[in-house]
Amino acid sequence: MAVSFVRIDDRMIHGQTVTRWALEYPCDGIIAVNDAAASNPVLKSAYKSAAPDKKTFVWTMDHFKEKAQTVRDSKTRYFLITKNPVDMAEILVNFGFVPDDVKTVIVGPCNDRPGTTKIGNNQSITQEEAEALEAISKKGYTVDFRLIPDKETGTWDKFRGQFGF
Repeated sequence: MAVSFVRIDDRMIHGQTVTRWALEYPCDGIIAVNDAAASNPVLKSAYKSAAPDKKTFVWTMDHFKEKAQTVRDSKTRYFLITKNPVDMAEILVNFGFVPDDVKTVIVGPCNDRPGTTKIGNNQSITQEEAEALEAISKKGYTVDFRLIPDKETGTWDKFRGQFGF
């Protein structure tokens, strides 16, 4: 098993991801995919220090695509995390990366920003992000809005009508 958990979280790597979610989905490492963070040594270092007991990688999208087969073949169980739905759709839909036996994409915090629609506590998305979530859903994944394991906001089916789908 290479990827045990798939998450979209605008904070990417933080204590809650590492401790609380790892109880539900055991992991040995974390792969965060975000061009801006991977290109900024200070951000990259901060993300890596948030999970000191895990193998932690902060990669650009291009680097993830180069390493995708290595990730697939790995015996290490990784969390795959992106900062936003658009990047996750790039990985799962456009690039066609298929995580082993993972059929749910967990959407965590998506902060309120201009041009977003609020769908739950600390969960707001833009139309572009909604289109990405729709594409992920059409690819066969359940999109589950859930900040922590025992607090579900709802699945994409509950919210998709607000975005014209």
